[in-house]
Amino acid sequence: MKETSATTKAASGGRLTVAWQAWFVLLGAIWGCSFWWIKLGLEVMSPVDVAFARLAGGAATLAVISVFTRTPLPRALKTWGHLFVLAALLNSVPFTLFSYGETHISAVLAGLINAVTPIATVIVVVFVLRQEQPSAKIIGGLVIGLVGVIVVIGVWNGFGANQLLSIGACLLAVFCYGFGFSYARGHLSTLDHKPVALATGQVMCGTIQTLPFSLAFGHLHDHRPVSSLVALGALGVLGTGVAYILNFQVVRHAPATIASSVTYLTPVFAVVVGAAFLGESVSWNEPVGALLILIGAALAQDRLHRRSLGSRRDAHPSEHH
Repeated sequence: MKETSATTKAASGGRLTVAWQAWFVLLGAIWGCSFWWIKLGLEVMSPVDVAFARLAGGAATLAVISVFTRTPLPRALKTWGHLFVLAALLNSVPFTLFSYGETHISAVLAGLINAVTPIATVIVVVFVLRQEQPSAKIIGGLVIGLVGVIVVIGVWNGFGANQLLSIGACLLAVFCYGFGFSYARGHLSTLDHKPVALATGQVMCGTIQTLPFSLAFGHLHDHRPVSSLVALGALGVLGTGVAYILNFQVVRHAPATIASSVTYLTPVFAVVVGAAFLGESVSWNEPVGALLILIGAALAQDRLHRRSLGSRRDAHPSEHH
């Protein structure tokens, strides 16, 4: 019988367990809040420092989880090579790009651009890597999604050079995710390692990658509000550490097509927290464009989802923001 409430009795021992629906919503909330935390973190640090801080916090959290669960890290150099590449595609590069992007655009807009991730993934899989054949449904979904991108960023309003660079940085970040997802499925989904071991190794590699850039180009601001320091801690511990556990629970227990759709929930929370806690305005075109993006992504990914219902269970747990 499926669990239908947030807390249900486990079959053995009468223990209380949390249903996947609760993990799903909480995961979307954490990833949605990440854009708020990035914005606050930028009041203290440079973009590359924010990326390093979130990775270092996530690596420390996952290392503690690995020790607590007695999960050994991978030993093969080949595996670490794959994790190093994956860390660049899914962590160090996109985290830095999103942090830079939020220096000149709102957290709301950054969160909505993040919703382009499924669209970017389909473009990479179908047209760049040619791992799938294009179909009418895929093409139609991509067209709707790309129209949504145009609407969500409001191209008719025009942009300054800094805003344009920031939007471009966020879009480049989501394409990094697209390449990263494909790389993870091709090189890590069949490895005989527990997901927590791979996630810990991946985030550790990302920390190592961003460290020299943080030392060389980063800087701390003189004014360091406590709220920003707390936000950086939350970004690392929750957004890049605990989120792994939540995502693993969702992937493990939810239907595959639902587990992969948490990206659709993330922008909702990004808009809410950006407007509520940062006082950012939300123009009509942003939610309308986001809706078009999500509809397009759902259409374009439908065939890919149906063909990979089994493999989605093995998707890498720290693939997201």
